[in-house]
Amino acid sequence: MLIDTHCHLDAAEFDADRQAVIEVARALGVAGFLVPAVALDNFGAVAGLSAANPDCVHAYGIHPLYVKQAREEDVDALRDRLADGTAVAVGEIGLDGFVQDGDLPRQERFLDAQLKLAVAFGLPVVLHVRRAQDRVLKALRRHRPPGGIAHAFNGSRQQAEAFIGLGFKLGFGGAMTYSGSRRIRDLAATLPLSAIVLETDAPDIAPAWGAGQRNDPANIRRMAEVLAELRGMDVAEVIEVTGANAFAAIPGLERIRRPLAPGSGCGR
Repeated sequence: MLIDTHCHLDAAEFDADRQAVIEVARALGVAGFLVPAVALDNFGAVAGLSAANPDCVHAYGIHPLYVKQAREEDVDALRDRLADGTAVAVGEIGLDGFVQDGDLPRQERFLDAQLKLAVAFGLPVVLHVRRAQDRVLKALRRHRPPGGIAHAFNGSRQQAEAFIGLGFKLGFGGAMTYSGSRRIRDLAATLPLSAIVLETDAPDIAPAWGAGQRNDPANIRRMAEVLAELRGMDVAEVIEVTGANAFAAIPGLERIRRPLAPGSGCGR
């Protein structure tokens, strides 16, 4: 299956044509969409997308760039949401050391609290990791959540191997489509295919053919072709393996093959 393991379909950029965007992606063979939340305010929106589209699943989490305006009690609200059994992961969570005034100590407090919830609920995590790879790895070793995805991976080979060793898959998407992204393209070409999942991060991280434009989940098909070209493989095999990897990383994706009845929870 062709799975977009990270797309923010609830974003305002899709307000005018959200359902059409989903339909175009489906027509190109996209069989599943993982939509992570970024703050308490959009928990309802991502859950609504899953409820309306059986090939969409969602995750609840507080993004590191949103912890500045988050309240400590938002973690309690996250716990309550996770208890409803509809989320397939805790995310998008992590650390961002790129932005100025990012308040990394506060980010780390929220990351620790959310990793504890992932462990308590037995859920994988969807990680945002930017210029903070080693700090995130340290937190993962401390809490040991049940795997997940390191979204938009851009670390070193050694860091990639460390994430893989902790049971994580690595997300590759728009960045690997640029010829100048040599390190990312080399990792995409040479890391074990069993460790890679595909993602768009729509509407962000547009691919080379759509630079400066809104990124749509439909682009995941061409991203699969780029990955196949980088690895010298058949695109059908890349789609098959990365799809299986997505299910391994996020077991709750199984519901896109067997949609749950309303109110039946996540089946865990």
